[in-house]
Formats: sequence, structure tokens, C-alpha cells
Amino acid sequence: MQESSGVPDVFDPRIYATGIPHDRFRDLRDHAPVAWQPEPGILGWPAGSGFWAVTRHADVVRVLKDSLTYSSCLGATQIRDPDPADLPFIRRMMLNQDPPGHGRLRRLVSRAFTPGRIERFAATARERARRLLAGAIDAGGEVDLVRAVTDDYALLNLTDLLGVPPSDRGLLHAWTERVIAYQDPDEPPVLDDEGRPVNPRSPAMLAEMFDYAQELAAHKREHPADDVMSVLAGSELADAELEMFFFLLTVAGNDTVRSAAPGGLLALAEHPDEQRRLWAGEVDTDTAVDELLRVHPPVLSFRRTAAIDTELAGQAIRRGDKVVVFHASANHDERVFPAPHRLDLGRTPNPHVSFGDGPHVCLGAHFARLQLRVLHEEVRRACGGVERAGEPRRLVSNFINGVKSLPVRLREPSAPRA
Repeated sequence: MQESSGVPDVFDPRIYATGIPHDRFRDLRDHAPVAWQPEPGILGWPAGSGFWAVTRHADVVRVLKDSLTYSSCLGATQIRDPDPADLPFIRRMMLNQDPPGHGRLRRLVSRAFTPGRIERFAATARERARRLLAGAIDAGGEVDLVRAVTDDYALLNLTDLLGVPPSDRGLLHAWTERVIAYQDPDEPPVLDDEGRPVNPRSPAMLAEMFDYAQELAAHKREHPADDVMSVLAGSELADAELEMFFFLLTVAGNDTVRSAAPGGLLALAEHPDEQRRLWAGEVDTDTAVDELLRVHPPVLSFRRTAAIDTELAGQAIRRGDKVVVFHASANHDERVFPAPHRLDLGRTPNPHVSFGDGPHVCLGAHFARLQLRVLHEEVRRACGGVERAGEPRRLVSNFINGVKSLPVRLREPSAPRA
């Protein structure tokens, strides 16, 4: 997985199955901060044209903020090129648009993500965290926190916010797995008639989800409630725009917390001294959440496409080149973060890019932070600490920093639980 040119490979999804490749990213930051990466055929997916890997914090922020030079629309935001026939369809999603069109859609959907609506979900999220953790503790001994707590916590919070009926929540999990885990051998790809894998973001693969979105929107127009889909269903969004928002919120809204929650708990288990500081109340929980997001960003990378000939960190980039920013590298850039590989739950300032930057900064960041804060408060209330009880299993992906399994021991609280 190391190129003969000496430039470390950070494309191969299999690299990330053992964690963020910090040594490779450090090598790139120091010697080739904008480095060409080939895209060989891997795991049944065809070879691509290659891309520029951007690994320093300052350059990542520059790319994310400059949508005129680095477009989300030209080639969408995944490293692999979509089928040209699918590109107009994929561009309907806000994530794959540039200003000013992106801004119009963002303003429409932001009306649903009001601080008041999100804060009203805090009590529900707290009760859910308590119930899931109580079940994990009552099971005794060792437990897989992903299976017992974090997967359900993330999914059920999202479906409450969207207004999805309890009976349909399994559908959202299945759709998310199909889109997020497509590179992982545990999620075999859907093949076309010629045996080639089908892009999980193609119209054919999303038809079922979109039909459901329209049915749910029609129901919300007849029976509005205090949820995001009721707001979207009553907005001026076109049908195609509403479908794409449902897709974006279902996948991104679920997997952000689904990845960040076990990743943060794993970091605490691996750093007992910092864990003790959090349990003792020596650090602010919101500050701790941001540090856990820095060391375990839910998204590893995002793609842009150069709209013009340009230069970045001294490297000439031609119009049409793919430019991929690596959040996981930027968050550990020694030029910005002192001792970046040391977990410091009191770290401030903490300009991590785990939620992106610029016009596409994560719309649900406040909702995600709220869920993570509540979860960590409830873990601290429920038990005396978290210890690793085995090796975690990670998602095979160069996009999502997922944890599929996290075996832990939950220590008895030092004082009776309230």
C-alpha cells in the first residue's frame, strides 16, 4: 500500500480498518502536503483517475472555504467519480451544490434545525441514553457498546427528530448501511447484470428511500408534528429536493453520531488519565466533546473538483482535477495543535474541522454535539469508568471513520447511581 514513488497511500479503504494512518498523514504534511494519489481498482470497484490529497490544516480550510475554486458540484463530493449519467441526479443534493444554489437550500432546511426544536430533544435523548446504558450494565461483565448503546442511540434520536414512526426505523438503518458501508467486505455490494458494483448513491439504489420520503411527507402534511419532516413537507422544496434532503439527513444525521459516539468512548478507554479528569468534573463536557471529535472525526475525507487552474501549497492543480481534503490529518496537524496525538479534554482553542468549514459546514453540528454531550454525561453518571475488553472492529472505508464493534467493561460507580 506504499507507492514506489515514496508517497504514502492514503486512498486504500483497507488502511483505515486499523485506525487513522497517522504516520502516513504526518509524512504527507511534512513532505508533500498536496500529494498525488492513484486510484487503483480495489474491492471490486474500478480504478479511478487519481486525486490530490490535501493534509495540512490551513490548506484543508482554504479548500473548504473557497467554493469558487474548489467545487462540490462539478464532480460531487465522493472520491470515486459517479457514473456521468448519475451526476445530474446526485447534484440535486445540497451537499453536492455550490453557492448560490446551495445557500438557498441551506436556508430552507435550516428553519427546521432551530435551537429550540433541537433542545427539546435533549430530554428524550437523555432518557434514551439512561435506558440503553442501564441495559448494558444489567447485562453484566463485558458489553459491545456499539451494539448495546451507540447504534440505537444515534438512530433513534435521528428518527425522533425527523418524525419517522417507530415501526419504520429499521428501514433507515438498512439504507444507511447500504450507503456508508459500501466499501466494507461485511456489506457485499449490489452488482449489475455485468457483475459490476452499483453505486449506492445512484437513482436505482435510492428509489425505495425516495418513495418512502414522499409517503412520509404526504402524511406530515395531513398530520403535522414538531419534527423536521413536517417542516420540510410544508416548505417550498420541490419533490426532488425533499427526497434528497431526506437522504442527506438520514445518512449524514445518523452516521455522524453513530461514528463519533463509540470513537469518543474508545479514546476515553485508551486514555484513563483523561477519563478520570472527565469523571471528576475537572473539564467542561462541551470542551471534552470537541476534543473527542478532533481525535476521532466521524468523516475522514471529502472531495472537491478544481473549477479553474490554481495552486495550493506550491503545487499546480489543473481545472478538473480531484482535490480531496483529509479531516483526520488536518485535526492532527502539529502546525495548529500542540502535541496533536495527546488527548487533552481541556484543549482550547480547538479549531478542528470534524464538521467541515466554509459554506458546507455541517448543518446538524449543534444537534450532534448535544447528543454527544448528553451521552457522555450519562455514561459518567451510570458507571465508574470505561475499560477496553478487546480490540475494536472498524469500518473499511476512506470516507467514514466508523467503529463496528467496541468491547468494553463498564466499571461499577464509586457511589450509588442517582
